[in-house]
Amino acid sequence: FIGFGFLMTFLKTANWSALCFTWVISIWALQWGILSNGLWHQVIPGGKDLHKIEVTIKTLILGDFGAAAAMISFGALLGKCNLQQLFFLVFWEMFFWGLNESLGAGSFKATDMGGSMFVHAFGAYYGLAASYFFQPNRSAQSKNAQSNYQSNTIALIGSIFLWMYWPAFNGALATGVTQQRVVINSVLSIAGSCMGAAAVARVLFGKLEMEIMLNATLAGGVAIGTSSDLVVSAWVAMLVGFLGGAFSAVCFQKLGPFLAQKINLQDTCGVNSLHGLPGIMGVLVSTVVIATSSGSGFPDDYFPVVADGGSLGGQVAAQIEALLVTLGISIAAG
Repeated sequence: FIGFGFLMTFLKTANWSALCFTWVISIWALQWGILSNGLWHQVIPGGKDLHKIEVTIKTLILGDFGAAAAMISFGALLGKCNLQQLFFLVFWEMFFWGLNESLGAGSFKATDMGGSMFVHAFGAYYGLAASYFFQPNRSAQSKNAQSNYQSNTIALIGSIFLWMYWPAFNGALATGVTQQRVVINSVLSIAGSCMGAAAVARVLFGKLEMEIMLNATLAGGVAIGTSSDLVVSAWVAMLVGFLGGAFSAVCFQKLGPFLAQKINLQDTCGVNSLHGLPGIMGVLVSTVVIATSSGSGFPDDYFPVVADGGSLGGQVAAQIEALLVTLGISIAAG
């Protein structure tokens, strides 16, 4: 909550609303996320074993994942919505987020340890779809979507908090040696993205441009998320992070302004460049890792599709199918 809240203070006219709205809406999303996820995980299999939703450490973590998706969506709409509108938006987002996660992880048996697909991609495209249809002309003409030296400096606190705690987020649901692998891969990847973003900033601007350093430096945590428990070589994690950071930096400077000009897509915090596209990249990386792993080094039941009698090729297909469903549900619902 601290990371997202302070990162959004870069908008000089929305400092108070960024912090307060993040706090209140995150708590709202956490509660509804637990209920929605618990409900759909009972309904999707057929609803034959309906029971009270148990509140455990795992359900709290899943609720926190839902809150993260909501904060990503808020980033696309920052400065455009009041608190009542955000309550409505996030309530329905948690409803569809729980549905999507239950379909992807339960029905399709996709694996997504760090949430590149079910958290980052879903939250980004739900928010972007909502932003596209909510007062696009008014926001395009507004002069409030600006930052200054002070607001960027405060926002850097949020970036540093997110950078430090991202490995813990990715590995929250992992256990044992798997959790160690997730944390190590996440640290290496997010370190790589910091270098990739800085390199692009120097090439494009000749300095460490603030928008890139605030955001693209975090892209490695998104890009490695889905495969953070699958990558077994340090250089792969660092490469994924470097490419994710560089790709995100280019998108912030080129793609975001292009979409705003051509289709009037207002993306206040650049969630497409930080969460959406790196999230898709993370799923694609996981398909490559799964396809080239031959299952070696993992227990026989580690991949859900394989444990159910399928093949590694079937697991790759499940990743792609779940991604397409995630994009479809998030955009349509938003």
